[in-house]
Amino acid sequence: MLSIRSATEDDAKPILDLRKASIRAFGPEGYHDEQVDAWAAQPLGVAPYLESIRDESKYVIVAEEAGEIAGFGRLELDTGVLSAVYVHPEYARNGLGSSLLSHLESVARNVGLDSLSLHASLNAADFYEANGYERIETVEHEVFGGVELACVEMWRNL
Repeated sequence: MLSIRSATEDDAKPILDLRKASIRAFGPEGYHDEQVDAWAAQPLGVAPYLESIRDESKYVIVAEEAGEIAGFGRLELDTGVLSAVYVHPEYARNGLGSSLLSHLESVARNVGLDSLSLHASLNAADFYEANGYERIETVEHEVFGGVELACVEMWRNL
C-alpha cells in the first residue's frame, strides 16, 4: 500500500538514489548523454537533501510502498516554488507523480500560497501541463560542471 509522508533524515540517501535512477531512466527523453550525466551527478552526496529536510521553509515528502521510497517531492514554502517531484522508474506512469504533486499543492494551499511555479525538465513538462500548469517560457538551468539544461518555466494558480 502506498503512503505519502514527511521525509526524515533517514530518507536522504534513498531520495538521492531515487533521483539518480529517475534522471537516468527519463532524462534521455529530453537531453543528450552529457546533460543526463551532469544532471544526475551529485558531488555533495546527501548533504543537500539533509539540509532540505531540516529546513523549516522547505517541505519534503516521500511516497513509500512496501518499505521502499517510490517517489519524493519538495516545495519551497516561502516562495511557492515546486523544486522537485521525482518517481522511481519502477513506480512511474501509474499516478504516483500526480499523487505527490496533489499532496504538495494541498500543503501549499494550507500555508496560504495561491500559486506555484517550477522549472520543469523537458521530459517532465507534459506531465505538469496535464496537471494544470501553464508554460511560460524556456529557460536554461545550470547543473554540475557548468552543463546547461533547457527547462520550461511553468506556473499554476491554486
